Amino acid sequence: MDIRELYDKKKVSAKEASEVIKSGDWVDYGWTATTPHDIDIELAKRLPNLENVIFRGGILLKRPKIFDIENQKEHFTWNSWHMSGIERKAINEGFAFYAPIRYSELPRYYRDGNTPPADVMITQVSPMDEHGYFSFGTSASHLAACAESAKVIIVEVNENVPRCLGGFEDGIHISQVDMVVEGSNPPMGQSPAGEATEVDTKIAKLVVEEIPNGACLQLGIGSMPNTVGSLIAQSDLKDLGVHSEMYVDAFVDIAKAGKITGANKEINRYRQTYAFAAGTQKLYDYLDNNPECMSCPVDYVNDVRVISSLNNFMSINNAVDIDLYGQVNAESAGIRQISGAGGQLDFVLGAYLSKGGKSFICCSSTFKTKSGELKSRIVPTLNPGSIVTDTRANTHYVVTEYGKVNLKGLAVWQKAEALISISHPDFRDELIKEAEKQKIWRRSNKK
Repeated sequence: MDIRELYDKKKVSAKEASEVIKSGDWVDYGWTATTPHDIDIELAKRLPNLENVIFRGGILLKRPKIFDIENQKEHFTWNSWHMSGIERKAINEGFAFYAPIRYSELPRYYRDGNTPPADVMITQVSPMDEHGYFSFGTSASHLAACAESAKVIIVEVNENVPRCLGGFEDGIHISQVDMVVEGSNPPMGQSPAGEATEVDTKIAKLVVEEIPNGACLQLGIGSMPNTVGSLIAQSDLKDLGVHSEMYVDAFVDIAKAGKITGANKEINRYRQTYAFAAGTQKLYDYLDNNPECMSCPVDYVNDVRVISSLNNFMSINNAVDIDLYGQVNAESAGIRQISGAGGQLDFVLGAYLSKGGKSFICCSSTFKTKSGELKSRIVPTLNPGSIVTDTRANTHYVVTEYGKVNLKGLAVWQKAEALISISHPDFRDELIKEAEKQKIWRRSNKK
């Protein structure tokens, strides 16, 4: 059968697609910017008549309509592989939960049966090409692995989803799809990084001066890594490469400034490699049909062995807080889930194994609570319930606006001394006293 005939045969309305889902189903709901839109609207109408539907997704950029039905937890549960502020709010509303994972392993969870196969998989895709393929757009991540075991696969075509090229497991053929919904072509969800603060800029400068020509970059989510990217775009650095779990707006700025060539990459030379992307329309326009950019599954991009094969690998990520032992919490405030582990540990490990590589954990020295109280991000011990994202043996560079320290190879008293030296001055005496109590301080705080 001709691929166009096959397409027409499988075409259904969003309402018809929503009717496939029944009580007790496991439903994969796209990823990041490619969560369904039109089907979501129809399913929100149907969901109040269903029970125990379990959805999986992550890093939502728009609040799904299904989240707004009455008595959500009586009808469905949302399991998040990684979180945005939308999902954080949903956890507080009582119907969403975080699934702790090592993101690089996610495709294997589907393939090895560690997570139930999807009864229904739904995701937005770019329009079908002349060979019958839909691109997963900005969300290659784990979607091919999910599709391999899914019982029903539904794609929602959106002309605004960029066709992301260059890699593998980055799309799906019409022959593998059960239903095609031609959506209303809503704009892609946006994830702007936010304005850089003075603190962000100070930290970014400390990081950028460590980056050599020809380095390969990974940037995490948030204003801090994007500020680093902005400074790189304005720097004299050249021949940089990209190999990053997440592709962000800063990479577009660096590339357009002529700093990225990928000429020194040991693998995927001249290519910018990533597992998913989220940002502004500038980013989506840049990725569309761009053969320089290489969309790949996360079990390849985040594989420590792949990362470490790239020389001078620079990994730049955020933290919520860090204790005096060098344990990094990048995902919770006590028991309150803020984000997810994602691939941070993979890149921390891979960067250090890389010849000339460095990983940087960046954070402001302080933050203010809702009541206006100033708190230190460098703490004696992590708060009860806080998650250790990066263990103390794996933390490499830590950077605040007061400086940067390399924690590798240090004894516990040395780690404490180094971290206190880049803490906010108002908290240093207190931190020294706590270090003494914990017997990780070699000298008296009076000296």
